[in-house]
Amino acid sequence: MNSSADTKNFQKPHVPRHFFAVLVLCLILLALSVIASLVFGSRPIRFNELIDGLFHSNIDSYEANVVRKRVSRTVFSLFCGAALGVSGALMQAVTRNPIADPSILGVNTGASLFVVSGIAFLNISTAYQYIWFALAGAMITAVFVFGIGSMGRGGATPLKLVLAGAATSAALSSLVIAIMIPRSYVMDQFRFWQVGSVGSANWSTITTFIPFLVIGILLGIISTAALNALALGDEVATGLGVRTGVLRFIAALAAVLLCGAATALAGPIGFIGLLSTHVIRLILGPDNRYIIPMSAFAGAIILTISDVAGRLLGSPGELEVGVVTAFIGAPILIILARKVKVRSL
Repeated sequence: MNSSADTKNFQKPHVPRHFFAVLVLCLILLALSVIASLVFGSRPIRFNELIDGLFHSNIDSYEANVVRKRVSRTVFSLFCGAALGVSGALMQAVTRNPIADPSILGVNTGASLFVVSGIAFLNISTAYQYIWFALAGAMITAVFVFGIGSMGRGGATPLKLVLAGAATSAALSSLVIAIMIPRSYVMDQFRFWQVGSVGSANWSTITTFIPFLVIGILLGIISTAALNALALGDEVATGLGVRTGVLRFIAALAAVLLCGAATALAGPIGFIGLLSTHVIRLILGPDNRYIIPMSAFAGAIILTISDVAGRLLGSPGELEVGVVTAFIGAPILIILARKVKVRSL
C-alpha cells in the first residue's frame, strides 16, 4: 500500500475508465428521478397538470399547487441526498473505514439528542435553530466516537469505530427517549422528525440549508487529493507534504456540516452515505477526487428515488423515506461487512 507505484498514482491524476459514461448516466438518472418525484405520489399528475404547475403561475388549481409543493420537496431531497452522500464518502476516507456512515457512527443520533433537548428545554422551533443544535450534537458525537475508537492497541480500526458508534448510538437513543416520554408536546413535535422525511420541505428550509451544503461540499472537494495521500498511510501522506491533522479536521468538519444540517432539517435518514459511496467506488475505483463529487450525484438520486418509492408504497398516505432507506440499507450493510471483513480502506 505504501509502494512507489501508489505514490505515483497519487501524484498523477488519472481519469477512471467509464467516468464520462457514468457521469452521463448519473445526469440521466437524476433527471428521471426529478420527473418521477414531480409526477408520482398519492395523486399521480398528468403531463398538462405538470406543465401548468411549473410554468403557469396564474393557475391556482389543486393539481398545480401539488406540483409546486413537490418541486420544493424534490429540490430539498436532491440537496439532502447530495449532502449525505458526500458526508459518507468523507467519513470513510478520514477513518479509512469502508462501512463508515453518519448513521452507523452515531453522528445522526447525537444530532437527534441535541435537537430534542433544544425542543424540550429551550423551546426551539425554527429550521435555523434546529441546524445549530444538530451541528453541535453531530460534532461532539463524532469527536467522542473517534476518541473511544482510537483507544487501545491499533488505534482507530474500522471494527472499533463501528462498535463505538453502535454503543454510543444506543446510549444516546435511550437519552432521547428519556427526555421525550415525560413531555408529550416534545414527543408530538419530535416523532415525525425522528423517522426521517423530506415531506415538510419548503423554500425557507432550502434557503437555510444551502450555505451549509455549499461550504461542506467545497471543503470536501478541496480535500480530495490529500485524502488520496492519506489512504496510503499517515507516514506516506506526511512525506508527500500533507498535514494529516489539519486534513482530518477539515474533512471531518465538512462531513459534520453536511450530515448535521441534513439531519436537522430532514431527520436522521440513514445509509445514504454508505450506499452512494460504495456504488461509485465499485464503478470508478478508489480515487477520492471522483468518489466524493460523484457521491453527491448518487446520494441525490438514491434519496429522491427512495422518497418516490415511499409515496407509492404507502399510497394513499406515504411511507417516510427514512424507513425506505433503512429497509434497503440494512441488508446491504450486512453484505458489505461480510465482504470487506471490516478491513481498513
